[in-house]
Amino acid sequence: MSQIADPAAFLRSLFDRAVAVADPMRTLHHFLPPPPAGRLVVVGAGKASARMAEAVEAHYGPCEGLVITRYGYGRPCTGIEIVEAAHPVPDAAGRDATARMLDMLTGLDEGDLVLALISGGASALLVQPAGEITLDDKMAINAALLASGAPIGEMNTVRKHLSRVKGGQLAAAAHPARVLALLISDVPGDDPGMIGSGPTVGDTSTPAEARAILDRHGIDVPASARAVLSGKTGVVSPDDPRLARAEALVYAAPSQSLGAASALARDAGCRVQIMGDALEGEAREVAGADAARARAAWKDMAAGQPPLLLLSGGELTVTRRGDGCGGPNAEYALALAVALQGAPGIHALACDTDGVDGAAEVAGAIIGPDTEARAKKVGRDPATALADNDAHAFFAALDRQVVTGPTLTNVNDFRAILILPPG
Repeated sequence: MSQIADPAAFLRSLFDRAVAVADPMRTLHHFLPPPPAGRLVVVGAGKASARMAEAVEAHYGPCEGLVITRYGYGRPCTGIEIVEAAHPVPDAAGRDATARMLDMLTGLDEGDLVLALISGGASALLVQPAGEITLDDKMAINAALLASGAPIGEMNTVRKHLSRVKGGQLAAAAHPARVLALLISDVPGDDPGMIGSGPTVGDTSTPAEARAILDRHGIDVPASARAVLSGKTGVVSPDDPRLARAEALVYAAPSQSLGAASALARDAGCRVQIMGDALEGEAREVAGADAARARAAWKDMAAGQPPLLLLSGGELTVTRRGDGCGGPNAEYALALAVALQGAPGIHALACDTDGVDGAAEVAGAIIGPDTEARAKKVGRDPATALADNDAHAFFAALDRQVVTGPTLTNVNDFRAILILPPG
Protein backbone atom coordinates (compact mmCIF):
# COMPACT_ATOMS: atom_id res chain seq x y z
CA MET A 1 0.00 0.00 0.00
CA SER A 2 1.18 3.51 -0.78
CA GLN A 3 2.28 5.66 2.12
CA ILE A 4 1.85 9.34 1.23
CA ALA A 5 2.83 11.18 4.38
CA ASP A 6 2.56 14.68 2.89
CA PRO A 7 -0.16 14.95 0.20
CA ALA A 8 0.70 18.57 -0.65
CA ALA A 9 4.37 17.75 -1.23
CA PHE A 10 3.41 14.70 -3.27
CA LEU A 11 1.10 16.73 -5.52
CA ARG A 12 3.81 19.35 -5.97
CA SER A 13 6.28 16.63 -7.01
CA LEU A 14 3.84 15.49 -9.72
CA PHE A 15 3.52 19.04 -11.03
CA ASP A 16 7.29 19.50 -11.02
CA ARG A 17 7.69 16.31 -13.06
CA ALA A 18 5.09 17.47 -15.57
CA VAL A 19 6.98 20.75 -16.05
CA ALA A 20 10.41 19.12 -16.24
CA VAL A 21 9.57 16.78 -19.13
CA ALA A 22 8.42 19.77 -21.19
CA ASP A 23 11.73 21.64 -20.82
CA PRO A 24 12.97 22.43 -24.35
CA MET A 25 16.58 21.71 -23.33
CA ARG A 26 15.62 18.06 -22.78
CA THR A 27 13.91 17.29 -26.07
CA LEU A 28 14.01 20.02 -28.73
CA HIS A 29 17.31 18.91 -30.26
CA HIS A 30 15.71 15.65 -31.42
CA PHE A 31 13.54 17.59 -33.88
CA LEU A 32 16.09 19.97 -35.40
CA PRO A 33 16.87 19.42 -39.08
CA PRO A 34 20.34 19.51 -40.68
CA PRO A 35 21.61 23.03 -41.39
CA PRO A 36 20.34 24.43 -44.71
CA ALA A 37 22.44 25.21 -47.76
CA GLY A 38 21.57 28.88 -47.32
CA ARG A 39 20.80 30.99 -44.28
CA LEU A 40 19.33 29.66 -41.05
CA VAL A 41 17.08 32.32 -39.50
CA VAL A 42 15.54 31.64 -36.10
CA VAL A 43 12.38 33.51 -35.09
CA GLY A 44 9.80 32.83 -32.44
CA ALA A 45 7.55 33.98 -29.65
CA GLY A 46 6.07 32.64 -26.45
CA LYS A 47 6.87 32.01 -22.83
CA ALA A 48 9.11 29.09 -23.79
CA SER A 49 10.65 30.66 -26.89
CA ALA A 50 13.85 31.94 -25.27
CA ARG A 51 14.51 28.54 -23.71
CA MET A 52 13.81 26.98 -27.12
CA ALA A 53 16.31 29.39 -28.70
CA GLU A 54 18.85 28.41 -26.05
CA ALA A 55 18.32 24.75 -27.01
CA VAL A 56 18.73 25.59 -30.71
CA GLU A 57 22.08 27.29 -30.11
CA ALA A 58 23.21 24.42 -27.89
CA HIS A 59 22.73 22.22 -30.97
CA TYR A 60 23.85 24.43 -33.88
CA GLY A 61 26.03 27.01 -32.19
CA PRO A 62 25.36 30.77 -32.55
CA CYS A 63 22.46 31.53 -34.93
CA GLU A 64 20.95 34.53 -36.63
CA GLY A 65 17.51 35.44 -35.35
CA LEU A 66 15.11 37.08 -32.94
CA VAL A 67 12.56 35.68 -30.49
CA ILE A 68 10.13 37.47 -28.20
CA THR A 69 9.35 36.18 -24.73
CA ARG A 70 7.60 37.37 -21.59
CA TYR A 71 9.35 39.72 -19.18
CA GLY A 72 11.52 37.66 -16.88
CA TYR A 73 11.65 34.67 -19.26
CA GLY A 74 14.79 35.61 -21.20
CA ARG A 75 17.70 33.21 -21.61
CA PRO A 76 21.36 33.74 -22.62
CA CYS A 77 21.91 33.29 -26.36
CA THR A 78 24.97 34.17 -28.41
CA GLY A 79 23.51 35.01 -31.80
CA ILE A 80 19.73 34.98 -31.43
CA GLU A 81 18.43 38.25 -30.01
CA ILE A 82 16.05 37.77 -27.09
CA VAL A 83 13.45 40.50 -26.61
CA GLU A 84 11.26 40.58 -23.50
CA ALA A 85 7.76 42.04 -23.80
CA ALA A 86 4.42 42.12 -22.00
CA HIS A 87 1.99 39.24 -21.59
CA PRO A 88 -1.00 38.70 -21.50
CA VAL A 89 -1.71 42.27 -22.61
CA PRO A 90 0.79 43.38 -25.31
CA ASP A 91 3.04 46.42 -25.20
CA ALA A 92 5.28 48.55 -27.43
CA ALA A 93 8.30 46.28 -26.91
CA GLY A 94 6.41 43.37 -28.47
CA ARG A 95 5.10 45.52 -31.30
CA ASP A 96 8.51 46.93 -32.21
CA ALA A 97 10.23 43.53 -32.02
CA THR A 98 7.55 41.95 -34.21
CA ALA A 99 8.09 44.62 -36.86
CA ARG A 100 11.83 43.86 -36.85
CA MET A 101 11.11 40.14 -37.08
CA LEU A 102 8.99 40.64 -40.20
CA ASP A 103 11.77 42.76 -41.73
CA MET A 104 14.24 39.96 -40.99
CA LEU A 105 12.14 37.55 -43.09
CA THR A 106 12.04 39.81 -46.13
CA GLY A 107 14.19 38.81 -49.11
CA LEU A 108 14.93 35.20 -48.17
CA ASP A 109 15.65 32.60 -50.87
CA GLU A 110 14.56 29.01 -51.51
CA GLY A 111 17.77 27.66 -50.00
CA ASP A 112 17.14 29.40 -46.68
CA LEU A 113 15.45 27.87 -43.64
CA VAL A 114 13.34 29.76 -41.13
CA LEU A 115 13.06 27.96 -37.82
CA ALA A 116 10.01 29.30 -35.96
CA LEU A 117 9.89 28.55 -32.22
CA ILE A 118 6.32 29.00 -31.02
CA SER A 119 4.82 28.37 -27.61
CA GLY A 120 1.93 29.60 -25.50
CA GLY A 121 1.97 33.35 -25.01
CA ALA A 122 2.90 34.09 -28.62
CA SER A 123 -0.56 35.54 -29.29
CA ALA A 124 0.18 38.48 -27.01
CA LEU A 125 3.90 38.75 -27.74
CA LEU A 126 3.63 38.85 -31.56
CA VAL A 127 2.06 42.26 -32.00
CA GLN A 128 1.49 43.90 -35.37
CA PRO A 129 -2.05 45.30 -35.52
CA ALA A 130 -3.90 45.33 -38.84
CA GLY A 131 -5.41 48.36 -40.53
CA GLU A 132 -5.61 51.49 -38.38
CA ILE A 133 -5.70 49.56 -35.10
CA THR A 134 -3.40 51.22 -32.56
CA LEU A 135 -1.45 49.53 -29.80
CA ASP A 136 -3.87 51.00 -27.26
CA ASP A 137 -6.76 49.52 -29.24
CA LYS A 138 -5.00 46.15 -29.29
CA MET A 139 -4.37 46.25 -25.55
CA ALA A 140 -8.02 47.03 -24.83
CA ILE A 141 -9.24 44.23 -27.09
CA ASN A 142 -6.89 41.70 -25.48
CA ALA A 143 -7.97 42.70 -21.99
CA ALA A 144 -11.64 42.41 -22.95
CA LEU A 145 -11.13 38.98 -24.50
CA LEU A 146 -9.32 37.73 -21.40
CA ALA A 147 -12.15 38.90 -19.14
CA SER A 148 -14.96 37.59 -21.35
CA GLY A 149 -14.71 33.87 -20.56
CA ALA A 150 -14.34 33.08 -24.27
CA PRO A 151 -12.54 29.79 -25.03
CA ILE A 152 -8.97 30.11 -26.26
CA GLY A 153 -9.95 29.03 -29.78
CA GLU A 154 -12.43 31.88 -30.12
CA MET A 155 -10.00 34.42 -28.70
CA ASN A 156 -7.35 33.33 -31.17
CA THR A 157 -9.74 33.55 -34.12
CA VAL A 158 -10.35 37.20 -33.29
CA ARG A 159 -6.65 37.84 -32.76
CA LYS A 160 -5.76 36.38 -36.16
CA HIS A 161 -8.07 38.68 -38.08
CA LEU A 162 -6.84 41.78 -36.26
CA SER A 163 -3.17 41.03 -36.95
CA ARG A 164 -0.54 41.31 -39.67
CA VAL A 165 1.48 38.37 -38.35
CA LYS A 166 -0.93 35.68 -37.07
CA GLY A 167 -2.98 33.18 -39.08
CA GLY A 168 -0.13 32.12 -41.38
CA GLN A 169 1.12 35.63 -42.10
CA LEU A 170 4.55 35.10 -40.50
CA ALA A 171 5.29 32.13 -42.77
CA ALA A 172 3.92 33.97 -45.80
CA ALA A 173 6.38 36.79 -45.13
CA ALA A 174 9.27 34.32 -45.36
CA HIS A 175 8.26 32.90 -48.78
CA PRO A 176 9.98 31.33 -50.73
CA ALA A 177 12.20 30.08 -47.88
CA ARG A 178 11.37 26.82 -46.16
CA VAL A 179 9.65 27.35 -42.77
CA LEU A 180 9.73 24.77 -40.00
CA ALA A 181 7.72 25.69 -36.91
CA LEU A 182 8.46 23.73 -33.76
CA LEU A 183 5.58 24.12 -31.33
CA ILE A 184 4.97 23.54 -27.65
CA SER A 185 1.22 23.11 -27.28
CA ASP A 186 -0.77 25.02 -24.69
CA VAL A 187 -4.17 24.61 -26.36
CA PRO A 188 -6.80 21.87 -26.03
CA GLY A 189 -6.44 19.43 -28.90
CA ASP A 190 -2.91 20.57 -29.81
CA ASP A 191 -4.12 22.32 -32.98
CA PRO A 192 -1.05 24.00 -34.57
CA GLY A 193 -3.31 26.71 -35.95
CA MET A 194 -4.32 27.75 -32.44
CA ILE A 195 -0.93 27.65 -30.70
CA GLY A 196 0.14 31.30 -30.55
CA SER A 197 -2.70 32.06 -33.00
CA GLY A 198 -0.96 30.07 -35.72
CA PRO A 199 1.59 32.53 -37.16
CA THR A 200 2.90 29.89 -39.60
CA VAL A 201 -0.35 27.97 -40.17
CA GLY A 202 -3.11 28.78 -42.67
CA ASP A 203 -6.65 29.39 -41.46
CA THR A 204 -10.13 29.07 -42.96
CA SER A 205 -12.03 31.30 -40.54
CA THR A 206 -13.61 34.53 -41.77
CA PRO A 207 -13.87 38.10 -40.49
CA ALA A 208 -17.61 37.48 -40.05
CA GLU A 209 -16.84 34.65 -37.62
CA ALA A 210 -14.55 36.95 -35.65
CA ARG A 211 -17.31 39.59 -35.49
CA ALA A 212 -19.79 36.96 -34.31
CA ILE A 213 -17.45 35.92 -31.47
CA LEU A 214 -17.13 39.51 -30.30
CA ASP A 215 -20.88 40.00 -30.41
CA ARG A 216 -21.60 36.71 -28.63
CA HIS A 217 -19.44 37.71 -25.69
CA GLY A 218 -20.60 41.32 -25.64
CA ILE A 219 -17.17 42.73 -26.45
CA ASP A 220 -17.32 46.27 -27.79
CA VAL A 221 -14.16 46.86 -29.82
CA PRO A 222 -12.87 50.17 -31.21
CA ALA A 223 -14.06 51.40 -34.60
CA SER A 224 -10.62 50.65 -36.05
CA ALA A 225 -11.10 46.95 -35.30
CA ARG A 226 -14.64 46.88 -36.64
CA ALA A 227 -13.34 48.46 -39.85
CA VAL A 228 -10.74 45.70 -40.26
CA LEU A 229 -13.33 42.99 -39.65
CA SER A 230 -15.73 44.51 -42.17
CA GLY A 231 -13.48 43.63 -45.11
CA LYS A 232 -10.90 41.06 -46.17
CA THR A 233 -8.18 40.49 -43.58
CA GLY A 234 -4.62 39.22 -44.03
CA VAL A 235 -5.27 35.73 -42.66
CA VAL A 236 -3.70 33.25 -45.10
CA SER A 237 -5.65 30.34 -46.55
CA PRO A 238 -4.10 26.88 -45.99
CA ASP A 239 -3.83 26.36 -49.77
CA ASP A 240 -2.04 29.67 -50.38
CA PRO A 241 1.16 28.94 -52.39
CA ARG A 242 3.18 31.03 -49.91
CA LEU A 243 2.61 28.28 -47.36
CA ALA A 244 3.61 25.42 -49.66
CA ARG A 245 7.00 25.07 -47.94
CA ALA A 246 5.78 25.71 -44.39
CA GLU A 247 5.57 22.85 -41.89
CA ALA A 248 4.35 22.94 -38.27
CA LEU A 249 5.32 20.23 -35.78
CA VAL A 250 3.95 19.95 -32.25
CA TYR A 251 6.85 18.33 -30.45
CA ALA A 252 5.75 18.83 -26.81
CA ALA A 253 2.17 18.54 -25.58
CA PRO A 254 0.13 18.27 -22.36
CA SER A 255 -0.42 14.53 -22.84
CA GLN A 256 3.32 13.88 -22.40
CA SER A 257 3.43 15.80 -19.13
CA LEU A 258 0.34 14.10 -17.76
CA GLY A 259 1.86 10.75 -18.72
CA ALA A 260 5.07 11.55 -16.83
CA ALA A 261 3.13 12.59 -13.72
CA SER A 262 1.01 9.45 -14.01
CA ALA A 263 4.10 7.23 -14.11
CA LEU A 264 5.51 8.92 -11.01
CA ALA A 265 2.23 8.45 -9.14
CA ARG A 266 2.01 4.78 -10.09
CA ASP A 267 5.54 4.28 -8.84
CA ALA A 268 4.31 5.69 -5.52
CA GLY A 269 1.53 3.09 -5.40
CA CYS A 270 -1.40 5.13 -6.69
CA ARG A 271 -4.11 4.13 -9.07
CA VAL A 272 -4.38 6.79 -11.78
CA GLN A 273 -7.21 8.00 -13.98
CA ILE A 274 -6.40 10.57 -16.66
CA MET A 275 -9.64 12.43 -17.31
CA GLY A 276 -8.33 14.18 -20.42
CA ASP A 277 -5.61 16.55 -21.55
CA ALA A 278 -7.84 18.98 -23.44
CA LEU A 279 -10.62 19.92 -21.03
CA GLU A 280 -12.26 23.31 -21.45
CA GLY A 281 -15.01 25.18 -19.66
CA GLU A 282 -15.70 27.63 -16.86
CA ALA A 283 -13.25 26.88 -14.05
CA ARG A 284 -15.82 26.84 -11.25
CA GLU A 285 -18.21 24.61 -13.20
CA VAL A 286 -15.52 22.05 -14.00
CA ALA A 287 -14.46 22.15 -10.35
CA GLY A 288 -18.01 21.39 -9.23
CA ALA A 289 -18.19 18.31 -11.44
CA ASP A 290 -14.74 17.13 -10.33
CA ALA A 291 -15.67 17.58 -6.67
CA ALA A 292 -18.70 15.32 -7.15
CA ARG A 293 -16.54 12.71 -8.84
CA ALA A 294 -13.94 12.83 -6.08
CA ARG A 295 -16.57 12.53 -3.34
CA ALA A 296 -18.11 9.51 -5.05
CA ALA A 297 -14.71 7.86 -5.47
CA TRP A 298 -13.86 8.35 -1.77
CA LYS A 299 -17.24 6.98 -0.72
CA ASP A 300 -16.62 3.81 -2.75
CA MET A 301 -13.13 3.31 -1.29
CA ALA A 302 -12.41 0.69 1.33
CA ALA A 303 -9.78 1.10 4.02
CA GLY A 304 -6.45 -0.20 2.82
CA GLN A 305 -7.08 0.44 -0.87
CA PRO A 306 -4.38 2.29 -2.84
CA PRO A 307 -4.91 6.04 -3.25
CA LEU A 308 -6.61 7.24 -6.42
CA LEU A 309 -5.19 10.10 -8.48
CA LEU A 310 -7.36 11.98 -10.97
CA LEU A 311 -5.28 13.91 -13.53
CA SER A 312 -6.46 16.38 -16.16
CA GLY A 313 -5.18 19.14 -18.40
CA GLY A 314 -6.56 21.65 -20.85
CA GLU A 315 -7.38 25.32 -20.55
CA LEU A 316 -10.21 26.51 -18.33
CA THR A 317 -11.65 30.00 -18.45
CA VAL A 318 -12.99 32.55 -15.99
CA THR A 319 -15.82 34.94 -16.69
CA ARG A 320 -14.84 37.93 -14.60
CA ARG A 321 -17.67 39.09 -12.35
CA GLY A 322 -15.80 40.46 -9.34
CA ASP A 323 -12.82 42.78 -8.96
CA GLY A 324 -10.44 40.41 -7.17
CA CYS A 325 -7.15 38.91 -8.31
CA GLY A 326 -7.30 35.39 -9.68
CA GLY A 327 -6.70 33.03 -12.57
CA PRO A 328 -8.31 29.87 -13.96
CA ASN A 329 -6.23 27.45 -11.90
CA ALA A 330 -6.58 29.23 -8.58
CA GLU A 331 -10.29 29.75 -9.23
CA TYR A 332 -10.68 26.05 -10.01
CA ALA A 333 -8.91 25.14 -6.75
CA LEU A 334 -11.05 27.57 -4.76
CA ALA A 335 -14.30 26.36 -6.34
CA LEU A 336 -13.21 22.77 -5.68
CA ALA A 337 -12.63 23.59 -2.00
CA VAL A 338 -16.03 25.28 -1.75
CA ALA A 339 -17.75 22.28 -3.33
CA LEU A 340 -15.89 19.73 -1.19
CA GLN A 341 -16.62 21.57 2.09
CA GLY A 342 -13.73 19.91 3.91
CA ALA A 343 -14.48 16.39 2.66
CA PRO A 344 -11.97 13.97 4.22
CA GLY A 345 -9.18 12.35 2.25
CA ILE A 346 -9.32 14.66 -0.79
CA HIS A 347 -6.38 16.89 -1.72
CA ALA A 348 -5.81 18.74 -5.00
CA LEU A 349 -3.40 20.95 -6.96
CA ALA A 350 -4.22 23.14 -9.94
CA CYS A 351 -1.40 25.02 -11.68
CA ASP A 352 -0.42 26.48 -15.02
CA THR A 353 2.78 24.85 -16.28
CA ASP A 354 4.18 28.21 -17.39
CA GLY A 355 4.18 29.42 -13.79
CA VAL A 356 1.66 32.21 -14.49
CA ASP A 357 -2.03 31.79 -13.66
CA GLY A 358 -3.97 34.61 -15.28
CA ALA A 359 -1.82 37.72 -15.01
CA ALA A 360 -0.28 36.89 -11.63
CA GLU A 361 3.22 35.56 -10.99
CA VAL A 362 1.65 32.52 -9.35
CA ALA A 363 1.30 29.05 -10.90
CA GLY A 364 -1.78 28.03 -8.91
CA ALA A 365 -2.79 26.59 -5.56
CA ILE A 366 -3.13 23.50 -3.38
CA ILE A 367 -6.19 22.55 -1.31
CA GLY A 368 -7.04 19.84 1.20
CA PRO A 369 -9.57 18.86 3.86
CA ASP A 370 -8.18 21.65 6.07
CA THR A 371 -8.72 24.49 3.57
CA GLU A 372 -11.92 25.77 5.17
CA ALA A 373 -10.40 25.61 8.66
CA ARG A 374 -7.30 27.48 7.48
CA ALA A 375 -9.50 30.13 5.89
CA LYS A 376 -11.53 30.61 9.06
CA LYS A 377 -8.36 30.97 11.09
CA VAL A 378 -7.18 33.93 8.96
CA GLY A 379 -10.64 35.49 8.59
CA ARG A 380 -11.26 34.50 4.96
CA ASP A 381 -14.50 33.15 3.51
CA PRO A 382 -14.05 30.84 0.48
CA ALA A 383 -17.48 31.53 -1.02
CA THR A 384 -16.99 35.30 -0.80
CA ALA A 385 -13.56 35.07 -2.43
CA LEU A 386 -14.99 32.92 -5.23
CA ALA A 387 -17.81 35.38 -5.88
CA ASP A 388 -15.24 38.17 -6.19
CA ASN A 389 -12.84 36.17 -8.45
CA ASP A 390 -10.27 36.70 -5.70
CA ALA A 391 -8.64 33.28 -5.57
CA HIS A 392 -5.02 34.47 -5.56
CA ALA A 393 -5.50 36.71 -2.56
CA PHE A 394 -7.41 33.93 -0.78
CA PHE A 395 -4.66 31.35 -1.21
CA ALA A 396 -1.94 33.88 -0.42
CA ALA A 397 -3.61 34.44 2.97
CA LEU A 398 -3.65 30.67 3.55
CA ASP A 399 -0.04 30.18 2.39
CA ARG A 400 -1.29 27.65 -0.15
CA GLN A 401 -0.13 29.29 -3.39
CA VAL A 402 2.24 27.46 -5.73
CA VAL A 403 4.93 29.90 -6.87
CA THR A 404 7.54 28.56 -9.30
CA GLY A 405 8.94 31.61 -11.06
CA PRO A 406 9.46 31.29 -14.83
CA THR A 407 9.30 27.60 -15.79
CA LEU A 408 10.50 28.37 -19.36
CA THR A 409 7.88 26.05 -20.85
CA ASN A 410 4.10 25.97 -21.31
CA VAL A 411 1.99 22.86 -21.80
CA ASN A 412 -1.20 24.29 -20.34
CA ASP A 413 -3.00 23.61 -17.08
CA PHE A 414 -2.16 20.71 -14.78
CA ARG A 415 -4.77 19.48 -12.31
CA ALA A 416 -4.35 16.60 -9.87
CA ILE A 417 -6.85 15.35 -7.29
CA LEU A 418 -5.49 12.86 -4.76
CA ILE A 419 -8.08 10.71 -2.98
CA LEU A 420 -6.79 8.84 0.07
CA PRO A 421 -8.69 5.84 1.45
CA PRO A 422 -10.60 6.08 4.77
CA GLY A 423 -8.49 5.60 7.84
